[in-house]
Amino acid sequence: MNLENTQVQMRKGILEYCILHIIARGEVYASDMLDELTAAKMIVVEGTLYPLLTRLKNAGLLEYKWVESKSGPPRKYYTLTEEGTKFLNGLTETWEDLVHSTQMIKTKSTS
Repeated sequence: MNLENTQVQMRKGILEYCILHIIARGEVYASDMLDELTAAKMIVVEGTLYPLLTRLKNAGLLEYKWVESKSGPPRKYYTLTEEGTKFLNGLTETWEDLVHSTQMIKTKSTS
């Protein structure tokens, strides 16, 4: 079994959750999301981020608006919809349950 492949799959599994958290802070430009995710070692390619953003938008979880830029073409800024906020809250509950369960398993001593 390949450790690196498993690590990549684990990151992909929580990528949507991380993206929603970043957007929940307020309007965000995709390039800034990409920088933050890359710095956190969650994602390194645009080809992963943009299709995921499109899927989340099509699901009604986020929306975007175009903002004119002084230094180039207009920029697309993303925000969560009300449905997106509810979805993120549900994911947060699930995440907290998973962390708790994982910690229980990791710290259980053998008797």
